[in-house]
Amino acid sequence: MRHKHLILLLIALLLITVSSADYAFADKASVSIESPQNAVADAEILIKITVTHSADNFFHYVNWVYIIVNGREVARWNYSWNKRPDGAIFTKEITYRIQGPVNIKAEVNCNIHGSKGPAVVNVSVK
Repeated sequence: MRHKHLILLLIALLLITVSSADYAFADKASVSIESPQNAVADAEILIKITVTHSADNFFHYVNWVYIIVNGREVARWNYSWNKRPDGAIFTKEITYRIQGPVNIKAEVNCNIHGSKGPAVVNVSVK
């Protein structure tokens, strides 16, 4: 019986070690924004964000991403240990109808390390 517990403990330690091997390369999550610098009033613009986060696993993952336009949240994606993003680098896109100058802010969060901070882009109206 004692050997059985020792074997289970060793297996658990091995699984934890293997699943967290990427932690040496893990980092805070980061996001960048692609959008036009200028637009015509009442036009739709494409806002594309690219998220970068290494070493996603069931202990360590991106748990949310959002886009805020002029102080109002317009898109959010939530993730969990069993519903993680598709890869270490992934993109999300939305369209937004622009009425006047806009300030776009996007941020992503790692459940353990946090965020490198928001990305911010301004779009002016011609």
